[in-house]
Amino acid sequence: MSHTMQTMRVGRYKITSVVTGWTRLDGGAMFGVVPKVLWEKGEDCDDSNRILLATRTLIAARDDGSRIILVDTGVGSKWPPEDAKRYAVENRKGAIRHALAALDHAPEAVTDIVATHLHFDHAGGMTRFKDEARTDLALVFPGATHWVHRRHWDHALSPTLRDRASFFSHDFQLLEESGRVQFVEGDDPACPIPGVEWALSHGHTPYQLLPVFDDETSPLFFTGDLVPTASHLPPAWVMAYDLYPLKTLNERLALYERVRAQNLRIAFPHDRRMGGARLAIDGKRVSVEEPLLVDGA
Repeated sequence: MSHTMQTMRVGRYKITSVVTGWTRLDGGAMFGVVPKVLWEKGEDCDDSNRILLATRTLIAARDDGSRIILVDTGVGSKWPPEDAKRYAVENRKGAIRHALAALDHAPEAVTDIVATHLHFDHAGGMTRFKDEARTDLALVFPGATHWVHRRHWDHALSPTLRDRASFFSHDFQLLEESGRVQFVEGDDPACPIPGVEWALSHGHTPYQLLPVFDDETSPLFFTGDLVPTASHLPPAWVMAYDLYPLKTLNERLALYERVRAQNLRIAFPHDRRMGGARLAIDGKRVSVEEPLLVDGA
């Protein structure tokens, strides 16, 4: 995979999508009740029925340099070999730092990290082991404010039997101890970051925090695991991992109405081919009209 990046303008931000790693998850779990004969056509599926997923970090750099925002941080580097093999985890060490350097920013310039949710494939890159002893942890970006919805934080600390395997406490518990977490409160929270607003989603996991970057003609909505890849655009193609599948379906329908009304562009967290897209919506059919943020050759 090339390190060449494509950027796009959204309001006062320059935005890029960085593939920080790869993982494989069971295709049946990723598409729920959808038969394999339908979903396998567009997927890289291995002999264990696992499909290839990118773990993407969105970098948003404000023109005046006042904000450098990371949305999600990928799988991170803390994986024991046996667990990494189970999920075919490949962490692209230094991918975020290289991307920041290409944008003429140092890692120390990162001001904000938006944790859409605290599943290991989204939050793993917030912390690292300090040394080879693999005991003490440190924040990867210690100067950044880390944004998490409080209700999701509470859920991550006491997950259900169904989703507890998705949360690794060493990915996020250090945030509170370090004082670098800022909790988002309530069901209609205002976002204090200039040019950004919050959207909430509850179908995949409670209080998923999704940033929307303002633009007069075409805002950008980071979908998180509401729509993990372009293959998940059909409203009913819902993951078995989602705690509340019917909520996911209805939240997608509401998102697509917003796409129509506001000419939204969207950004994906896991698509292996593109970081985002303009959508074509024809009745109940939703598809990619124009791929965006595609890794260069």
